[in-house]
Amino acid sequence: MEQAHIDVAYIAKLAKLELTEEETRSFSQDLNNVLAYVAQLEKWDTSNVEPMYHPLPTFDALRTDTPGCSLSNEAALSNAPQQEDGQFRVPKVVESAH
Repeated sequence: MEQAHIDVAYIAKLAKLELTEEETRSFSQDLNNVLAYVAQLEKWDTSNVEPMYHPLPTFDALRTDTPGCSLSNEAALSNAPQQEDGQFRVPKVVESAH
């Protein structure tokens, strides 16, 4: 991998950051170190490696979506403080904009 040049001063300007010359040099060196490490990783043959979808093994993370028994309308409304026409009655919380 060819060493890319990252214009840290330009990126800082886009992010509206004010960096000193020393900070610009330091960040530039840090980013170059990251790119050099990525270049090392590109040398490995990963063609037979299965992609990971999560860094930790997960088991039974999702259950199957199967229909089940639900409450009847009467059971759902049985403890409602107020009900009307088979529905929960709640106080109005949105006022008109007029």
